[in-house]
Amino acid sequence: MAKLLVVDDEKGIREVIREYSEFNGHEVTEAEDGMTAVGFCKLNEYDLIVMDIMMPRLDGYSACKEIRKISNVPIIMLSARGEEYDKLFGFELGIDDYVVKPFSPKELMARINAVLSRNASRESDTPQVLKFDGLEIDIPGRTVTVDGERIELTPKEYDLLFYLVENKNIALSRDRLLSDIWGYDFFGDDRTIDTHIKNLRNNLGNYRDYIVTMRGVGYKFEAKN
Repeated sequence: MAKLLVVDDEKGIREVIREYSEFNGHEVTEAEDGMTAVGFCKLNEYDLIVMDIMMPRLDGYSACKEIRKISNVPIIMLSARGEEYDKLFGFELGIDDYVVKPFSPKELMARINAVLSRNASRESDTPQVLKFDGLEIDIPGRTVTVDGERIELTPKEYDLLFYLVENKNIALSRDRLLSDIWGYDFFGDDRTIDTHIKNLRNNLGNYRDYIVTMRGVGYKFEAKN
């Protein structure tokens, strides 16, 4: 059973998500605006948040920013707007999936379960702290240090680095990176990956060469250990 926080100013939508979530064995807490959601996250731990973007008091994007300061809980955004810019902005904030309204409750549940499963798999199968020479990645702390100095990464840069390291020495195509990190319905292009790789390499400094470009394919994290 997972603990879900459902945030939407429309009571009917919250009730539908609650009904399907409880049917799937999950426990649900409801919030009608972003401010309340942030308050709940300061007092409680959740396994996943489903949150609308357009809400009173504090919108979903702003709430996500505040929540990311205190928690790495997976977040699925809901929105009546399906423009690419909105999705890109959401993923840059560190959300895990984006669902456009009106949505199928069954599809939403499939996405919820997929994110929960992926998150649980990463937590159980991956070492807590990864070290490659002077590069250290603290997974639960979601921090990266280079030669003892902590560097600041965007949520997606961290996700990208973690995914590359998790699949070290494996050539990963741009399509696979987009699908597994940004979501299978993401409508961006290869430039999204290339831009993030460039920024990530700059942040890694002396250890930028761990990320190797595979011509005609994509990228891989190349390490001996």
